[in-house]
This record gives sequence, structure tokens and C-alpha cells, in this order.
Amino acid sequence: MNSERPIFNIDPTPTLPTRQCRLMARAIGWSLSYGNYIFALIVWWKSDWFIAIGTLLLGYIVFGIIRSKLRNESIPPAQRETPYNDYAIATWYLSRTTCFTLPKE
Repeated sequence: MNSERPIFNIDPTPTLPTRQCRLMARAIGWSLSYGNYIFALIVWWKSDWFIAIGTLLLGYIVFGIIRSKLRNESIPPAQRETPYNDYAIATWYLSRTTCFTLPKE
């Protein structure tokens, strides 16, 4: 029997080619990380703190769903178990949809 294990190849997080793409990745990553808190602070400023707490809790669910959708659309299926931060998820997403980076061979 063959005792060799199959080689597991992990693609590195792609690098974005232009400054505009990197800026968009930073903005998406930042909004995934802190957008929930900013949104809750705006609701707190405009209305009541009780509604802001409810918005914060609902925001955790909504931003988690958005993060999950971006992750599942862009990261290869073999690497979905690897933990990625929000900037890496945004980089994968933009490289697959907007910025179109080709892997180096």
C-alpha cells in the first residue's frame, strides 16, 4: 500500500495589484471589523441607548452573515477551514471579483 500522504497545497492570500484595490480591501476589512460599532453609535446618537444595544446585537448577526457570504464566495473550498482576518477575506473577495489577480506560476 502507498503510505505517502497527499500533498495539501494552500494558496497564499493574493496580493492586490493597484493602490485603489488595496484601499478598497482596507475599507471593506475595516467596515467588517468596526462597521457594527459605528452603526450602533450612530443609532445611539440619533435615538435611545436601548435601541442602540438592540442594533448592536442585530448588527453582530448581520455583519457575521455578510462576512460569511464574502468568505464562501471567494476563498477556495480546500482553505475554508483556515482562519482569516477581515482584511484577508476582503483581499480574497476583491481579487476574485473586482481586481482580477492571476496566480504566479
